[in-house]
Amino acid sequence: MGNVIGVHFRTAGKIYWYDAGEHELKRGDAVIVETSRGKEYGTVVVPPHEASERGLNQPLKEILRPANRIDIEQETANREKEKDAFRICREKIAERGLEMKLINAEYTFDNTKILFYFTADGRVDFRELVKELAATFHTRIELRQVGVRDETKMIGGYGICGRDLCCHAYLPDFSPVSIKMAKEQNLSLNPTKISGSCGRLMCCLNNEEEVYEEINKRMPGVGDTATATADGLTGIVFSVDILRETARIVVDVGDEREIHEYPVSELDFVKSNHRRRKKPKIDLRSKPDQKVAKEQAIKNAREQAIQAAMERQQQEQESGASGADARPDGEGGGRKRNRNRRRDGAERPAGEGRNRSGRGERRQGPEDRRENAGRRDGDGGSNAGDGRENAGRREGDGANNGERRNNRNRSRRRGGGRPQGGEPGAGGQAPQ
Repeated sequence: MGNVIGVHFRTAGKIYWYDAGEHELKRGDAVIVETSRGKEYGTVVVPPHEASERGLNQPLKEILRPANRIDIEQETANREKEKDAFRICREKIAERGLEMKLINAEYTFDNTKILFYFTADGRVDFRELVKELAATFHTRIELRQVGVRDETKMIGGYGICGRDLCCHAYLPDFSPVSIKMAKEQNLSLNPTKISGSCGRLMCCLNNEEEVYEEINKRMPGVGDTATATADGLTGIVFSVDILRETARIVVDVGDEREIHEYPVSELDFVKSNHRRRKKPKIDLRSKPDQKVAKEQAIKNAREQAIQAAMERQQQEQESGASGADARPDGEGGGRKRNRNRRRDGAERPAGEGRNRSGRGERRQGPEDRRENAGRRDGDGGSNAGDGRENAGRREGDGANNGERRNNRNRSRRRGGGRPQGGEPGAGGQAPQ
C-alpha cells in the first residue's frame, strides 16, 4: 500500500488515516483534508509509512494539500472567534436559566458550522437557544452533550503525579478501567487515591496492568503455605512485594515464631485460585505462651458455663416459690380468684361465686333454692308497691299541671291576650 499518514484535529484526539500521495510530510506538519463536516485543518501525528490494508477503511481519502500561510492565518482567526462564541453562548444560557455547563466552542475550518460542547445531569431542551444562536452568528449551530471524562480531556490539567493528564496529553481514546486493576497492583482502595480529576478511576491504572498480571502469576498469595528451599522452613505467606518479587512468610524456629523474607524463586508453593486475601491472623508468641493462653481460655469458659447454670437454677426456684405463694387454698389460680371479686373490689363469700363448676364453690341445695325464691317474691312485691306509688305521683303532677293551664287561659281571655311590655302570664294591660 502507498504512504499512509495519521492525522488528528485536536490535541490528543482520535487518529484518522489518509493517503499522503506524493507529498513530502513529516510529523507536526499541518494539512488540509476532506471530512464528513467539510474541509478541516489537521496535524500529522504519524509520519508517512508503508501499511498493510488490514484494519484500514478502504479506500483511503487523499489529503487536499499541505497547509499554507493563508490556511494557518485562518485557523488562528477561528481560534480567536471561538472565544467570543463561547462567551456569548454562556451568557445566553444564563439568561434562559438552562441547567447545562458549557465546555468548549469549536469552529469548522470553512466557518460553515459552530459546535458547542456542554455537560448536564439530564436532558435539556435547548431548541430556543439554538434558534437564538443561529440568528446571532448567521451560521449552522450544533450542541453536543459530553461526559465528565470528555470534559477533562478538552479542558486539560495536572494529575496528582504533577504531570499533564494522560487523556489530554496523549491518549486518543478512553480505555476501560476497573477496580480489579487497583487490587492487582496492591494499591489502596481509597477513592480519593485512585480517582482522577474527572472523578473516575485514573487512566494510568491501565498502563502497568499487563506487567502486574504477569508477575502475579509467579507470586504466591497471602495465606498460602510455602517452603523455603534454602533452609527447608515451612510457613504461611504473610505479605508479598510484587516489584521486588519477594515474599515474607511466618516460620516456626524452635519455640519461637519469626518472619523471614525469601525471593519467590527460592520458594515451593501451590498457587491458590484467589487473587488477593486478607492477611492471616498469626500469633507471633512462643508455643508455651500459646499453650498457657489456650488452657486459661478453656478454664474461663468452663467457669462461665457453671455460673450461668447456677443462676438459671436459682431463677427457676424463685419463680416456683412465687407461684406457690400466689395460689390460695381452695382456688384454681389467679383467674378463678378474680371471679370471686365483686365489681366494687370486695371479696365474695365462698358460696357466692358466679361459676358453679368451680372447685372452691358448693352447689345450691333445695333449701337455698326456696330461700332465693322467697327473696325474689319479696323483691317483686316491693317493686310493685314502688310502681303504684310512682303512678300516684305522676297522676297528682298531671292534675296540678292541668289546673295551672286553666288559670292561664282564663287570664288571657279576660285581658285579650298577652299584655305588651308585661311578663308572660300576667293579666291586664300595661299602664299608659
